Amino acid sequence: MSHTPATAPVPSDDAQGGQVLDDAAFETMMADAVLTGRNMGAAAHIAGILTGAQAATAPTPQALLKDVWPDVDPAVVQAIYERGVEVGWRGRAFYQAPRLHGAALAEAQELLAAAGFEAMRGSVARSRQLAARGRHPADGEAGHGH
Repeated sequence: MSHTPATAPVPSDDAQGGQVLDDAAFETMMADAVLTGRNMGAAAHIAGILTGAQAATAPTPQALLKDVWPDVDPAVVQAIYERGVEVGWRGRAFYQAPRLHGAALAEAQELLAAAGFEAMRGSVARSRQLAARGRHPADGEAGHGH
């Protein structure tokens, strides 16, 4: 079933002088509500994952207090947190399936080169080469350490 979503529900007058939604507007509103509900459910799941990761990366639960910076502008803290989540989330996807994200990694490599970030460009290039060969960096190491 396909339809063009309305930008806003389209009311029409009923026999009592009230307004009712036409069928397409009602269908759009219902789809919007259902899809928003699904996203909210997924968001709650993701929030639990992030909370678990936050707890797992702290040496103790009390150390989580260090994740709150009362002397820093809350907007700055939020921006830094959101950037960290975005980098971590994307990095995890790249790590789990680097071959599927080859184009994005190649683009990142090109952007870094154009900006003059040679060390970072080389780091991405090395990871792309290892992914292309299907190897993890530790695969060639001897069992007795570095």
